[in-house]
Amino acid sequence: MRASLIQIAVNEGESVADRRLRAASLVREQAGSADLVVLPELWTCGAFAYEEFGTEAEPLEGPTFEAMAKAASDAGVWLHAGSIPERGPDGHLYNTSLVFSPSGDLAAAYRKIHRFGFDKGEAVLMGAGRQLVTVRLPWTTLGVATCYDLRFPELFRGLVDAGAETLVIPAGWPERRRAHWTLLAQARAVENQAFVLACGTAGTHAGVPQAGHSIVVDPWGEVLAEAGAGEEALTVEFDPAKVATTREQFPALKDRVLGLEAPRR
Repeated sequence: MRASLIQIAVNEGESVADRRLRAASLVREQAGSADLVVLPELWTCGAFAYEEFGTEAEPLEGPTFEAMAKAASDAGVWLHAGSIPERGPDGHLYNTSLVFSPSGDLAAAYRKIHRFGFDKGEAVLMGAGRQLVTVRLPWTTLGVATCYDLRFPELFRGLVDAGAETLVIPAGWPERRRAHWTLLAQARAVENQAFVLACGTAGTHAGVPQAGHSIVVDPWGEVLAEAGAGEEALTVEFDPAKVATTREQFPALKDRVLGLEAPRR
């Protein structure tokens, strides 16, 4: 299986419409080169551009949905289109990821569960998702998470219990905490014996330099590929069967105790 992580730079002064056109073009360039293409978190406006969340929010099936569905179909790829600021039918904002099939159909939508910002930004401007999301591809089952979710291992345990073998994590991760990005991506891979595809943004979001350094990690924690700091497409070929082999050779997941139902007395 071949995956391309497109590390888009959210450039200052570029309109959302122009970013959509650029992202769609970058996806189409992967035709014939990748089975799965992944975009970063909130690439339409920037993960730290809090003041733009409300003005740039769109319904689930809005202009970004339409542009990405067509790009997936044109390229003939599975497309994790990163995330968008969604305005739900209830009027609330959500950080929502979209996954499309090669025919351009929506395969899944995931509202980010863990919102970053503590008492400001995303944490107060956006609602929290409630549902774990997996997507079955011909080669593997994806477990979908977003950026700050990476710090919460219980979410990934839930995805593994739901059948996930490849964990896909779009992000807008800041440069000042890049060491955490790499460490946590490897930790989630090792503890869940799964592949991790973590796609970050480049550039600067509202004055916050982005980490870039998208990364692909195998179930043993080995880094298969890592991007630099600028905009680029990181393409890697990997064998999803390695997940089952790893879990058979080193069956640590079978020794889990916490999280199981307590015995009745």
